[in-house]
Amino acid sequence: MNNFESIENFIKNVPKSELHLHIEGSLEPELMFKLSKRNKVEIPFKSIEEIRSAYNFSNLDSFLKIYYEGSNVLITEQDFFDLTWEYILKCKRDNIVHTEIFFDPQSHTERGIEFDTVINGINKALIKAKSEFGITSEIIMCFLRHLDEELCFEVLKHATKHKDKIIGVGLDSSEKGNPPQKFKRLFDAAIKEGFLTVAHAGEEGPPEYIWESINLLKVKRIDHGVQCLKDKKLVEILKEKNIPLTVCPLSNIKLCVFDKLENHNLKEMLDNGLRVMVNSDDPAYFGGYLNTNLIETSKALNLRIEDIKVLIKNSFKSSFLDEKSKNSWLNKI
Repeated sequence: MNNFESIENFIKNVPKSELHLHIEGSLEPELMFKLSKRNKVEIPFKSIEEIRSAYNFSNLDSFLKIYYEGSNVLITEQDFFDLTWEYILKCKRDNIVHTEIFFDPQSHTERGIEFDTVINGINKALIKAKSEFGITSEIIMCFLRHLDEELCFEVLKHATKHKDKIIGVGLDSSEKGNPPQKFKRLFDAAIKEGFLTVAHAGEEGPPEYIWESINLLKVKRIDHGVQCLKDKKLVEILKEKNIPLTVCPLSNIKLCVFDKLENHNLKEMLDNGLRVMVNSDDPAYFGGYLNTNLIETSKALNLRIEDIKVLIKNSFKSSFLDEKSKNSWLNKI
C-alpha cells in the first residue's frame, strides 16, 4: 500500500465530526427532482441530469440563486425529514459520528412554510440518527445576511420556542456588502436568550469581517475564515484565543475563492497554528461530502497523516459536545 492509499484508508475509517454543513445544501438532484414531483412544484429543469449540470457557478451569488431555487421544493415536514435523513446516511458512510447542522428558516418562512414544519422535520431525522446509528448532532439556525436585521428578529422569536432543539445561531448568505456589524443588536438578543453564536466571515469578505464577528457578535467559531492570513494581528488573536475556523476546501474552489485546490491556504493556516478543520459546506452543490473534501485536499496539499489527525481533532475540540464526549472521541483518533 502506498503512502496516499494509507492516508485515504485512515480518512475513511477514522471517526469524524462535521461543523459546517448547510442542510439545504445537501439537496441532491435526485431528491430535488423527486420532491418537485411529489409536491407539484415547478422547477426550471426537465431531468436529474439537467439539475446536475446547473450545479455550476462562478461565485457565491450565482450559487445562491440555484440554492434558493432548490429550496422551493421543500414544503412539508416529511420533506425536511427526508432531506436530513439523506445527509445522515452520508454521515454513516463517511464515519461522521457527530454533526452540527445549519438551517436557513428564512428561505422557507418567506415562501409561507411554517418555522415549526422546518425544525420538526430536521429534528425528527436527527433523533432517528441517534437511536439507529448513535450519530449525535446539534442544530444551528442561520440568519440570511442579505436581508434586513429587523426581519431576522422575527425568526429569532420563533427560535426561542425551540431552545430544546436549537443550540445556536449563525450568519450566512452573501457576505460582500453585508458586514457582521449590521447584526450586532440581533446577536446581542440571541446571546441574551442563551444561544451560542457563530458566523460566516472571511470567505469572500475581508479580514475586518472576522474582527467584527469576534468583537461584535461574540462568536464561538468563524465559518470559513480563509482571508485571515491577510492580517498578521488577526492571525495572532485567532491563535491566542484558539478560535476555530471551519474551512470548506471544495466549496472554496467551486466558488472561486481559490483557483485550484493546490493553491488553497489550509496547510498554511495549519502551519500557523490556527485551529482549522475540514467540512463540506453545501456538498450536493460543491462536489463532495466530508471524506471527499479530506481526501482531495490531502492529495492537493500533500498533507501527512499527522496533519489529518490535527484537522479531525480540531473538529471534535471545536464542537459543542460536552467535554466527556469530546475526550472519548479524541482518544479514538
